[in-house]
Parts: sequence; structure tokens; C-alpha cells
Amino acid sequence: MSYDLSELPPLPRARSWSFYIVLLAAVVPLWSAIPLAWLYTLYSIYDSKWLAYGPSRHLLLLTIFSLYHYHLARRVSGPSPYGPGDPDEIQVAYTRLLKAGLANLPEDGGDIETLLIKRPGSPAETITQLERHDPRAIDFRHCLRTWFCKVPWSSIKLLDIQKWLFWAMYNSDLPSRDSISATQRIAIDEAVALLQKRAGSKFEEGFNSTITPMRLTIDKINILWRPLTFYVIVTFVNSVIRALYTRSWGFTHGHSNGLEYLLRTPENWDQKSSPRPVVFIHGLGLGLLQYHDFFAQLVELFPDRPILIPIQPQISQSFFHSDFLLPPSRHQMADRLANLLQNLDWVDLDDNIEEKYQGYNERASSPLRIPKAKRGVTLISHSNGSYAHAWVLKGHPDIVARSCFVDPVTFCSWEGDVCYNFFYRPCMTGMELLMRYFVGTEIGVVNLLQRHFCWTSNSLWFEEIPNPTDLHKTLFLLGGKDDIVHSERVKKYLTSHGAGDNLWYDPEGRHGQALMRGSAGLKELFRWLSEDENEQPDDESDTN
Repeated sequence: MSYDLSELPPLPRARSWSFYIVLLAAVVPLWSAIPLAWLYTLYSIYDSKWLAYGPSRHLLLLTIFSLYHYHLARRVSGPSPYGPGDPDEIQVAYTRLLKAGLANLPEDGGDIETLLIKRPGSPAETITQLERHDPRAIDFRHCLRTWFCKVPWSSIKLLDIQKWLFWAMYNSDLPSRDSISATQRIAIDEAVALLQKRAGSKFEEGFNSTITPMRLTIDKINILWRPLTFYVIVTFVNSVIRALYTRSWGFTHGHSNGLEYLLRTPENWDQKSSPRPVVFIHGLGLGLLQYHDFFAQLVELFPDRPILIPIQPQISQSFFHSDFLLPPSRHQMADRLANLLQNLDWVDLDDNIEEKYQGYNERASSPLRIPKAKRGVTLISHSNGSYAHAWVLKGHPDIVARSCFVDPVTFCSWEGDVCYNFFYRPCMTGMELLMRYFVGTEIGVVNLLQRHFCWTSNSLWFEEIPNPTDLHKTLFLLGGKDDIVHSERVKKYLTSHGAGDNLWYDPEGRHGQALMRGSAGLKELFRWLSEDENEQPDDESDTN
């Protein structure tokens, strides 16, 4: 009998030399700017000659800004503005995550369902009682314990799992037994019963005082300050880059129904014969600055197609932007982007598109030919951008003709690895510390992910992707040494459901490396993009 992986404690990790280099060279100097400014300002006031000191005025601004930053951090630290999600949607999503991996599909995707239908796999399975030693039960327990910071499965008690389930279902702390409603009690009991069947084991009564489940939207948040100078520099550099795009690269800077964007449309582009437009949804970080080199290559290599870049100030450390702490919801983002694409005449949101284009040909008896651009765009997302990518596919799947996911965090997010790695895992390497301080503790990022996160909306299932096994229409890029995404798990999930040649995997790849100049991943992405130029005429039309 194989050993129970879910009972093994996580491997101990020691801090690397890179951790201390980043700590001393980057984190401490930036973090210490605020307390040093306060000390200098207080001394200057005590000395009663503070206005005479040249640096004092600047340091006074830093201290005033730190007070405002503290005020915003207190506001963000309050309860999540999102209430309980839609009960029906939560039930469907919960049942779906329990079925993930239940079909016992081979990792190469070669199951019989793949041959019969386009979207195979676990949704067709029935949740039955598994034996404790069943490999599917062991794998499920091992993954689910990540939500409890990877403690041995047997140490998780019934009340611990109920706390986690109540948060996942109602976005709230578990009330006392007398306060919980009958409806909620029934829902939790049913959820526990299904979970025990899937896990192949029952939970012991009681709770474990040493265990704290990860409950992202109600847990105490950790926001670390940044000096005013940091945000000023980031804003200035991104403004310069945006000016470069508009003045030298042919982009226009616009707004549409609450969505800010950069748009480049070649003069000779034709919606009936030219390659599809490209829409890129970026991830967490520094906005245009972080992706500038990628955009430069995209414009250089593909001057024949429109490029649209939605600007997301909430995840770009754009502190002075009016929408900095106002992230759009799933439906808002998807609808705004879809409406913008329709306003640009790139897609058609009408349900009766065939009827609208019935007179496109001169002869009624000829095949119906819908302009290629009316059949969707090429949507590329990176990291956190895959959440918005998922929202679009859930809300408006017909407008996306081709999808490319780079380092996606939307797959297998129900297993907890992304949440654990980004917010809860102790930092042991320089890269982990860089991500934690410069991204994971920034007020805008924390506000989005820890107070506006909806796991049912952000989880994308394989069967929700149009043409997920078609190399021409869907591409996945993963790095085996990703510090955020558990790429091996994501790879297993995708390949077991039918992804094959359209999954590009670099065993040595880091998070974001696939978009770096000269990387093998970027070459594969550009190769895939270039295929759109070689579409056959039959692919550009639909036939009644």
C-alpha cells in the first residue's frame, strides 16, 4: 500500500542568501524611509528651526502621506464589501471542485470521453464514497490541506473544516451554533458529507487550536507602507511610457464606460481580411513599466493587427488614480470589455449574428460569410490577468476566438496553492520576499485580492474554455519553477482533460519568464500568434 501523502508534514525550508540580499538592499531601505522621515520631522519640530532645513519640507510631505496611507489601510482592513455569493453558483462550483480529478483520467488526456465529446472529464462523474487508500482520495486530501497551511490531514477537525466551508460559502466567520440559521446548517452539513465522501475519511469532532484555515477575504491583512516617492516614481515612469506609446507607436489613450485602455489600430487593417485584434490583460505589478519590453516586441513583430491593452490601476500601484481602490466586479469588467470591443466593431454581441449578416453576400444562396473580426478577438492574459480572462469567457465566450494563458492563476485555484504562496507562505528566498513586499503587501493589491476576491468567479474550469484542445485556438504556457502557481498541478489538470500540444511547459521556467525577451516561451507565444496570419478562407466564414 502506498504511503499517505496527505499525512506528511511540509518539508522544512531554510532561508537562502538571496533573501538577506533583497532584505538589506531593497526592502529595508524602502520600508525605513517612513520611520526615518518621522524621526527627522519630529526632531526638526523639536529644534524649532524645521522650516529652515531644506529637506524638512520634503520629509514633512512623506509624513503627511504616511498618515493618509494609514487611513486608507485602515479602511481597506475593514470587512469585505462582498457579501455572500449566489447560492446556486456556489453549489455548482463546490460540486465541480469535488469532481475535479474524480474521473481518474490518465495524465496524457487519453480517456474515452475525449473521443466522444469536445469537453470531457469530471463533470460527468458522480461523487461516491471513496476508500481512504484510494489514490484519488489521497491526492484530494493532500491538495485540500493547503487551505490549512499544509498541516497533516488527520489534525484537521470537524469544526476547523466547518469554519473554512462557511467562509467559502458565505464569505463570513462561522457563527455560534445558536446563531447559525437552519438553512446554513443544512448547507454546511451537506457540504461536509460530500467532502468526507470525496476525501475517503471522516473528520473527528472538535477543533484544533493550533490550526487556522486560510480565509482570504476575512483574515487580517498585512499592508506595508511605501514612501510617497515610490508611488510618484512609478506614476511618472508609467506616464512617460504611455506618452511614448501615443506619440511614437500609434496608440490612443481612451476611456469607455469606466474602462481605461490603450489602443493601436494599423491604418491598413481590414476587419474582413486582416488578422484578428489582440487583447492583452496584464497581471499584478507595475503596469506598463513591467510589460514594456513585451509590448515593444508585440508592436514590432505584429504591426498588421490592432492591439488593445486594458489599464488596471488597481493592480498597477497607481496610487493617484481615481479608481485605485475601486476594482470592478466580475460582471463589470467582462461587460465593459465586451462593450468596448463591440464599439470598436471587432465583435458582435447580438445573439442573432447570422440574421444580421444574412445579406452580406449578394446571392442569398451562397454560404453565409461573417467578417473574421466579428467572430472574436485573440485574448492573451498573464498571471492575475487570467481572472479577468476567465470572467470574459464565462460572460461572453463567443467574442473570444483564440485564448492564450501565460502563468495562469485561474486554474486549480480551488486547491489553495496560489493563495498560500502569495499571502501565507513564509518567505525564504529573495524572489519570494520581492513578491511579498513589492506586490503582496501593497495596498491596492491587498484591497483587490483580500477584500474583493470571489473564488467561484475566479475559478475557470476546462469545459468553460471554447475549443480548449485546439492548438490553433487555445494555448497554455507554464513554468515548472513558478513561485506562485503550482504548475505541476495545473499541468496535470489540463492534460488529463485533453490539453496536449497546446500546452507548453518549461520545467525550469519561473513566473513571468515566458514573457521575457529571448525566452523559449515568448518565441512559442509569438509563433502561435503568427498562425492567425495563415488562416484558410474556410476558417473565416460560417456556413448555414
